[in-house]
Amino acid sequence: MTSSSNNFTYPAAHQIEQSDNYHGVNVKDPYRWLEDPDSAETKNWIVGQNKVTGEYLSNIAPKEKIQQRLTNLWDYEKYGSPFKRSIYYFYFKNDGLQNQSVLYALNSLNDEPRILLDPNQLSEDGTVALSGLSISDDGKWLAYGLSTAGSDWIEYKVKDIETGKDSSDHLKWIKFSGASWTKDNQGFFYSRYDGPNEETKLEDVNYYQKLYYHRLGTEQAEDTLIYHRPDQKEWGFGGGVTEDGKYLIIGVWLGTDSINLVFYKNLEQPNSEVVELISEFEASYSVVDNDGDTFWVQTDLDAPRGKIIAIDLNNPDKDNWQEIIPEADETLEGVGILNNQFVADYLKDARSQVKIFDLDGSLVREVELPGIGSAGGFGGKREDTETFYTFTGFTTPATIYSYDMVTGESKLFRQPKVDFDPDDYETKQVFYPSKDGTKIPMFVTHKKGIKLDGNNPAYLYAYGGFNISLPPTFSISNLVWMEMGGIFAVANLRGGGEYGEAWHQAGMKDKKQNVFDDFIAAAEWLIEKEYTSTKKIAIAGGSNGGLLVGACMTQRPDLFAAALPAVGVLDMLRFHKFTIGWAWCAEYGTPDDEEDFKTLYAYSPLHNLKEGTSYPATMITTADHDDRVVPAHSFKFAAALQAAHKGDNPVLIRIETKAGHGAGKPTTKVIEEAADKWAFLVDNLNIE
Repeated sequence: MTSSSNNFTYPAAHQIEQSDNYHGVNVKDPYRWLEDPDSAETKNWIVGQNKVTGEYLSNIAPKEKIQQRLTNLWDYEKYGSPFKRSIYYFYFKNDGLQNQSVLYALNSLNDEPRILLDPNQLSEDGTVALSGLSISDDGKWLAYGLSTAGSDWIEYKVKDIETGKDSSDHLKWIKFSGASWTKDNQGFFYSRYDGPNEETKLEDVNYYQKLYYHRLGTEQAEDTLIYHRPDQKEWGFGGGVTEDGKYLIIGVWLGTDSINLVFYKNLEQPNSEVVELISEFEASYSVVDNDGDTFWVQTDLDAPRGKIIAIDLNNPDKDNWQEIIPEADETLEGVGILNNQFVADYLKDARSQVKIFDLDGSLVREVELPGIGSAGGFGGKREDTETFYTFTGFTTPATIYSYDMVTGESKLFRQPKVDFDPDDYETKQVFYPSKDGTKIPMFVTHKKGIKLDGNNPAYLYAYGGFNISLPPTFSISNLVWMEMGGIFAVANLRGGGEYGEAWHQAGMKDKKQNVFDDFIAAAEWLIEKEYTSTKKIAIAGGSNGGLLVGACMTQRPDLFAAALPAVGVLDMLRFHKFTIGWAWCAEYGTPDDEEDFKTLYAYSPLHNLKEGTSYPATMITTADHDDRVVPAHSFKFAAALQAAHKGDNPVLIRIETKAGHGAGKPTTKVIEEAADKWAFLVDNLNIE
């Protein structure tokens, strides 16, 4: 059958007799056939949907002008923070419109850089992306991962840094893993899965990850299996070598929850056993570094906002752990060691704060950052006195500074030149009450001097899950939106990491409704304060944020003018049956549990669409190669929404080809998608 709304005739999406019994509840799933992305009928449906969406967007007159402005603004030099290994400095740079950033190497910061790795040369359309790199301590070898068409599957290769030539090393079936070199520079540790079925590798469930050691110049089949657990199919392993080369630290993860285990192996003792240092899943642990047999560890055990402890391997019992840097009012995001001092990265109300501590935990200073925004970088080795960091904000393009660890002085290193005046814009941080009275922070950015009369178009964005924070960041796409008179708002919802693990847990599992309430309250606040109105507000989010948008538009279809769920988790009863979806049960709960099922079924976007309801103008976006959140989520939701919706608002799905969940997406595709998004909102929010 075909469904239609106003002038829209959507491609046929037939319904099948499919239902499943969940704890005594029969749930229909009429679009189950869309879970097979390679079937002829699904492919025909995709072609038809893209045709409808493409024709609609091509008829929006301002679209071409928007895309041109995006392209012009995007065309500026973008630098990553330099980092040093042995005699070389390395940094990433994008000349402006390159699909992928290029890795450069140089002997000193004053020398002429040379291209070490240019991913743009690996495919004609820019869909092969660099996805992980690791440089040996002697600066001779670069291990680098490549992802194709946005897939999470990575292939690792090895390059001779001096000659720029690849070695014969070629490793496959790597996912959710980096590479960590041994001190002798002869090889590295990495984690992988067994080779999947080639035809279904983008949908098959991923279990039984294994940790290996690869020695340079050998075949992958000869790699040494370091650790695996045949009795624990869901455990994953991350191997990292300490800076002194003495220990292999094995972080053991289970799903997406931040709790983990820590094992280690003494690399100075041949054939040493793996020792279980922390063997209970009760908190988050991350080994920062070691001092001989003492490990410095970042943890949230009895400290939801994080602290640093010391564990002596000779007396590893918990009673002997020593607190080095206690929990603060701010949230501890990460810690490194430079100049034999801790560099601690905190979040203070979702904004960066960086502090320097001596190894005994005494405060040395707070780094003076250029303003309110996000700082990242501060990488290097333990003895380094020089480092670099990037600072960015909603109207501040990523700017690179060098930092002297001895004097505490920051110096401007690279400042991008973007064709706009940041003084024309302002950012405010506000705090609004959610449904239960909890204060939620939100950043609101717009042109200076706008009238608060309810007539401004607003784009409200959030994520709200997996302990992920949304600090201020710069975006050309969002800048173009604000140039057009739009308000850009980012709400820091519960479920994120802005205020530590307690804030995260307040938006997990049976408390997930808090996240939706927080987002709905953000929209209501913006409307109440007359920043915008119901007819002018759009909501957006990706992945878990796509779930957020889907849940809120089904719970409050009257509140929003437009909705943009991207690569969303939209079928909460079958998410765990594909690729790494099972891992999200730590965050959402599992439909296999009766109480969790009741929670999930109550808000699952796919299952809460009501026939005959007028939904906001909606453009769902996904990609045919997304093997993180499989596109079936978006396919089924689009088909069901088009069938249920009653009214004049368009309900469209934009399906990107040769793309995945978002990482590594080429610049051309990013610009095209942004232009389509803003054109859609121009048309549906009646922006002049």
